[in-house]
Amino acid sequence: MARWTLTISSLYLAMIGLALMVLPLKFGVGAVPADASPELLALLRLLGGPFLGIAVLNALSRRAPPGDWLRTVLVANAVGFGAVALNDVHGVATGEARELARMFLVVHLAFALAFLTALLRGRRAGSPAGA
Repeated sequence: MARWTLTISSLYLAMIGLALMVLPLKFGVGAVPADASPELLALLRLLGGPFLGIAVLNALSRRAPPGDWLRTVLVANAVGFGAVALNDVHGVATGEARELARMFLVVHLAFALAFLTALLRGRRAGSPAGA
């Protein structure tokens, strides 16, 4: 479970990171104005970097043996995707988010639940890693 979740999330985060860096206007359609300031575009591109870094972390961690390292990566991803999912819930519920946020809400919630499931399965199996 952990290996597949880390692999799929790595691909997802890499796509988001690249989209923010290379195509910020197209990725931000409905949220970023067509005449966005260069500063806003630079900020979006800047935010793409951490997405790429986490994508690499997840890709490299997918074959990690059970232990503290893997558990740390799984917890961090559960927290990250959970926080983003909560933000999506708020945006959709209040109508403040763009229409595309409904799709992202499902994706982010699925990742948060998958990481939590990987952690819980590891605990039930007696592994300290949650893998």
